[in-house]
Amino acid sequence: MFGYVSINRAALTEGEYLRFRSFYCGLCRVLRERYGFRGQVTLSYDMTFLVILLSALYELEETAGQTRCALHPRRKHDTVYNEAFEYAADMNVALSYHMCLDNWRDDGSLPHAAQARLLRKGYAQVESKYPGKCARIAGSLQALAKLEKEACPDIDAPARCSGDMIGTLFAWREDLWAPTLEAMGDAMGRFVYFMDAYEDLPGDLKKGRFNPLKALAEREDYELLCKDALTMLMADCTREFETLPILQDAAILRNILYSGVWGKYALLQQKKQQKQEKRQKQEKQEKQEKQEKQEQQEKQEQQETQQGRERKTDDA
Repeated sequence: MFGYVSINRAALTEGEYLRFRSFYCGLCRVLRERYGFRGQVTLSYDMTFLVILLSALYELEETAGQTRCALHPRRKHDTVYNEAFEYAADMNVALSYHMCLDNWRDDGSLPHAAQARLLRKGYAQVESKYPGKCARIAGSLQALAKLEKEACPDIDAPARCSGDMIGTLFAWREDLWAPTLEAMGDAMGRFVYFMDAYEDLPGDLKKGRFNPLKALAEREDYELLCKDALTMLMADCTREFETLPILQDAAILRNILYSGVWGKYALLQQKKQQKQEKRQKQEKQEKQEKQEKQEQQEKQEQQETQQGRERKTDDA
């Protein structure tokens, strides 16, 4: 379910982009320090968004730094750090661990099973620190797996499981902001699940796998329904966000919420448009070839008719 909460790079200033990268690299560094390489590979834009959100809301004191990484060892990268980074790193490991287990149980994926084993020790540390959150993540994924196994035709039910899981991650502290953060995460979790089902539908139909959008896909207004549903879910998310007293890095957060999360949807629409144009071009070409063949056949028939008349004339 990772991969949908990202930035729109083109709409950020250079300074905003570098600021976002400093959070991303900072989270990468904390994952490496706390969980080694096995934790570092779980790094995601999703948790980078969360750490920016929490840092801005709670106005946490930052420590600036620089680091090198295995992917870009030649030059140092700017990083920032505050206490929210450790929480985001812990939740990143917990969510990655449970999702690897879920994928292994569903598909028998050996790579996911191997990754879950690598994360087991780190996850045990997180679970001892946040037993309630880890239990809620596990419970949400178990409920989700049950619904998918039963081929639940109502996408709202599994989407609520996803929302419950992400909602608990967003609520860092038990304070006055927790209900708003949880509601915001809940809406984002439901959006992510819906978007994931929307993206996977063509492949699921082809391979005969379950997808909660399968029944809706038979409707003529399927695309409009999906767009409206996704728009309403993100509207729920942004409505909660706009009630928070956030000034720091607000432009980056709004870039993600109002534009970045739609990046995958826009890409899918572009591919569908290209596929449709290719199909229309092919149909036009086939129609033209058929017409040319028909014209050639008619011309040949006319020639044969004319030749027959000429032979009759000669015989006479």
